[in-house]
Amino acid sequence: MSRVLCLQYNPKIGDKEFNLNRVEQFILEYSNKSIDLVLLPEFFSTGIDHNSFLNFYEDEYGGYVVKKVKDIAKKYSVNIVAGSVIEKSDNKLYNTSFVINRDGESICKYRKIHLFNYNGGTEGQRITAGNEPVVVELDFAKIGLNICYDFRYPVMQKELSKMGAELLVCPTAWCIPNCIYNNNQKLKHEQDIWESLNKIRAYDNLVYVVSCNQVGMVNNRLSNIGCSMVVSPDGKILANAENNECALFAEIDLETVRNYKKVYPISEID
Repeated sequence: MSRVLCLQYNPKIGDKEFNLNRVEQFILEYSNKSIDLVLLPEFFSTGIDHNSFLNFYEDEYGGYVVKKVKDIAKKYSVNIVAGSVIEKSDNKLYNTSFVINRDGESICKYRKIHLFNYNGGTEGQRITAGNEPVVVELDFAKIGLNICYDFRYPVMQKELSKMGAELLVCPTAWCIPNCIYNNNQKLKHEQDIWESLNKIRAYDNLVYVVSCNQVGMVNNRLSNIGCSMVVSPDGKILANAENNECALFAEIDLETVRNYKKVYPISEID
């Protein structure tokens, strides 16, 4: 069995040091569990903060934030998918996820392909879209990388499965207007849709899905819906953080994925 940990919390806006310390404290609490993968949310070090994005971005190697994550990964001997940071390269900004192995080495990065430019979203006005899907092989599994809105695109998930992904990860800051968040019935609907999305992505591709969201109010306009979760290849939710700030722990059996792919070669059919 492999062990995964999602860190669902409400980042302190613009305070990288505070948020990085919080990441380490969560991991420390589970340091006796022999964790194989830690997944952090999108914008885990800054929260959703345009000031940080535009003025306090990281360099193409992940800068200060990824250096600290590398130290944490090595200290606790854990693989980490470092949610996302805003990276500047060739005078362009990217929303980028860095993958760190147990030795504290940055082994690959993924730049978000599908930017959120809808319903008031303006990500594409600041950020340049990536153009390359990424599957990274860690010491326990092959991981297909997403960031937030990428997960709305089933063709991308099928491509990651074709590339050999056994586990799809999705760090996210899945937020909604406060007028919806503060209405229990409407919030429940949004959370149900997100839950269904996670279940279908897992079931369609016969892979595990691990998603990691921020939770709680961002500002006077937006809040994140939480519901980080781990879903099995048959669409069962193994763990759900719901609306809590917490470290979400689950055990997964990757032999299940490997056996399913032999019996149902879905990714090879079309």
